[in-house]
Amino acid sequence: MTHDDDSNPFDGPQMQDAHYIRADMSGSNFDGVNLSAAKFFAVLEKATFRDTNLRAADFDDVNLSEARFNNINLSGTSITYANMSGLTISGVTLAETHITDADLRGMRINGILVTDLFAAYENAQS
Repeated sequence: MTHDDDSNPFDGPQMQDAHYIRADMSGSNFDGVNLSAAKFFAVLEKATFRDTNLRAADFDDVNLSEARFNNINLSGTSITYANMSGLTISGVTLAETHITDADLRGMRINGILVTDLFAAYENAQS
């Protein structure tokens, strides 16, 4: 498969399908990187992912506290057993996303506390 250099935004190092095991990547910046199908078992505290392809990536037993996700592709991505406290997500699509067994205290979506959204939903159901 051939790509025009002008049409492929990922013209730097190719990092898709990489496995990052027991890696300390705290504070790392992933800017315009193709990490599709990458597997992370790592510390990514305060890491920044900007204009990054994380399609079908697997984050398992990771520390993503205070990480930043901006304008990324998370379709098909799995995040399990993760510390995501202080995480900031913007410019992402969360269609068909499933969240289970999560501590949502203090979590906000578009400025609204998620716990308040759940309380309003429960009130509307009764």
